[in-house]
Amino acid sequence: MTQRFMTPKRVMTQRPDAVGETPQHRAFVMVAAGSGTRLGYGIPKAAVLLEGRSLLDHALDALTGSPEGGRDRGIARPGQDLVILVLPAEPDAADLTTQERAAHERLTSAVPRLRGAGLAVLTARGGTTRSASVRAGVERVSEHAAREGWQHEGTAVLIHDAARPLTPPEVFLRVAEAVAAGAPAVVPAVPVSDTIKHVRPSGPSEGPAAAERVQSTPARSQLRAVQTPQGFSLAFLTAAFEHIQDLPDAEAEKLTDEAMIAEDLGTPVSVVPGHTRALKVTTETDLITARALLQHEETTMSAHHETTSPHHRDRSGLPRVGIGHDIHAFAPADQPTELWLAGLHWPDHQGLAGHSDGDAVAHACCAALFSAAGLGDLGTHFGADTIGTARDDVAGASGVALLSEAASIVREAGFEIGNISAQFVGRRPKFAPRRSEAEQVLSAAAGAPVSVSATTSDGLGFTGRSEGIAATATALVYPV
Repeated sequence: MTQRFMTPKRVMTQRPDAVGETPQHRAFVMVAAGSGTRLGYGIPKAAVLLEGRSLLDHALDALTGSPEGGRDRGIARPGQDLVILVLPAEPDAADLTTQERAAHERLTSAVPRLRGAGLAVLTARGGTTRSASVRAGVERVSEHAAREGWQHEGTAVLIHDAARPLTPPEVFLRVAEAVAAGAPAVVPAVPVSDTIKHVRPSGPSEGPAAAERVQSTPARSQLRAVQTPQGFSLAFLTAAFEHIQDLPDAEAEKLTDEAMIAEDLGTPVSVVPGHTRALKVTTETDLITARALLQHEETTMSAHHETTSPHHRDRSGLPRVGIGHDIHAFAPADQPTELWLAGLHWPDHQGLAGHSDGDAVAHACCAALFSAAGLGDLGTHFGADTIGTARDDVAGASGVALLSEAASIVREAGFEIGNISAQFVGRRPKFAPRRSEAEQVLSAAAGAPVSVSATTSDGLGFTGRSEGIAATATALVYPV
């Protein structure tokens, strides 16, 4: 595991060596507002399906990790990072076709997925050009930074196109680390394999059929194909947009991305290694290539599971059922604590005592998954007696972050998740009005359907006396 899970509302532990460090924040501007005209599907490009999931969903895997439990883990740090989704202008619902409505829902469904991973997420309306869309996203970053007291110099902004859905997490990390080290502008790039020619267009007097003519051939060793995400300090982006605002329109239009603005300002642009998987989907051919890459990866991973999973000898294919249970007492009245339950924050309710956020429902779901797969329990994976005591990387973790990690562990052991059903017993909070919201957040974290119900104990026992909450979950998994 490379990321450190933290609850966005309440951090229960802190590394001693972290005290006094200058905070470094990251914001991801995910540009998903393109029309996709050249792709020809009649819907925004980011909503086009690739192996059953939208391009936007695939692009977000670099931040949150794949819900299918792929080998790549997400790099976003819950509680510290911000995601801005730049989406197309909201269409008029009365004029939507069935296809357009489905596309719109695919894009907006990314919001609960990100929040379920414990990330702060805001949306921005895209403009008529990529530059306008990026600017709208960066303005949202600036607003958030002002509210949270983030310093512009200490905030790295990574700008990524959802049209590059397969960019691996390590490319994001390389860019982010370079900005954090002090580079004001960073781009990932790969060497150019084709020979590139400078050509002279045919003139009007030569006629429309006249051929272009080669002027020169640049040295291929010095050429790079630039990808995204491109990274910048928020301080630089603020100055960059002020710069192009003062330029004549004809000159500003030539600066098609933020790295070109840096060049125009004389700001050095650092280059870090990109990746061949970070292809840009523009035409149907690109989509076919991306589909082939995913299918090859799936085949490779299946073969890996077949030879390395401790459960690969199970040829029955029969489902397995597990049960998980978790109990937390309400914190004492003189210790104000926020309540997190079923993946949701419940304002104006006293919270539950315990390490992490005390989310009994999410914890019961984790325990049920481990039980079904025969992989032990919460203590086995997240600590001996209390969550976070044995693994620094899950100290202070939110319940949904633990559920996402539990689902990944189960999938890496050779199982797929059918569904999870949870019920909690308690007199408060009143759950029914937020049931759908909770199920969306937990389902996004588990990458599988999660249903939640609530009941009381008719005034009996500790739950009836409002001393705490008990939760039980049942999970169904099956070997793959």
